[in-house]
Amino acid sequence: MTRRSKPDSLLPDLSCGPTFVREEHMRRRGVWPVAGVDEVGRGPLAGPVVVAAVVLDPGRIPEGLADSKKLDARRREELYEEILASAEVGLACVPARDIDATDIRRATLAAMTRALEALPARPAHALVDGRDRPRAPCPVEAVIKGDATVSSIAAAAIIAKVTRDRMMARLCSHYPVYGFSRHAGYGTAAHLAAIREHGPSPFHRMSFAPLKNGVGPSE
Repeated sequence: MTRRSKPDSLLPDLSCGPTFVREEHMRRRGVWPVAGVDEVGRGPLAGPVVVAAVVLDPGRIPEGLADSKKLDARRREELYEEILASAEVGLACVPARDIDATDIRRATLAAMTRALEALPARPAHALVDGRDRPRAPCPVEAVIKGDATVSSIAAAAIIAKVTRDRMMARLCSHYPVYGFSRHAGYGTAAHLAAIREHGPSPFHRMSFAPLKNGVGPSE
């Protein structure tokens, strides 16, 4: 059975941005490697949910790590390359069909487990963004707003975001009518209009509203 540690008082102030405080505290106690875990893609109507697990090198932490949502695309790409060059990374994704076969929460938790298992070395501890804790090969700690406060989680969010954006851009080249490269599968007005005109693609999540309610080509 996976042991689950309780949150402690090490959560930095949100105004400080991500720091390496939690990871360094555990490293000094002999708990290492410590992996940060985050997902991207829970809310879109199309495409996979993508999870990254990242173990940062304490001596080579990329400068400028931040909540991926607050970074522009160019800066995310730069940090993505820096993280891959200096950190250990595990990736996992769950496609739309598997999300429909279960639900988005279970699909995300399964991807978190797989991302941790994909790391080159088994982590001694995992810090996961949000409230949910996946089954894992190590103790797991949920950190609310972890992508804004914990360096390894912020790094995981950047890896997951860039990975998923690239996947959606490739998908857009095969299904250009939906504009996936512009909205990454989220339910924008243009995306919903494209679904009404063309119907859903094989990569749409049919269990998500409004798709499950029958949005499709206009009569």
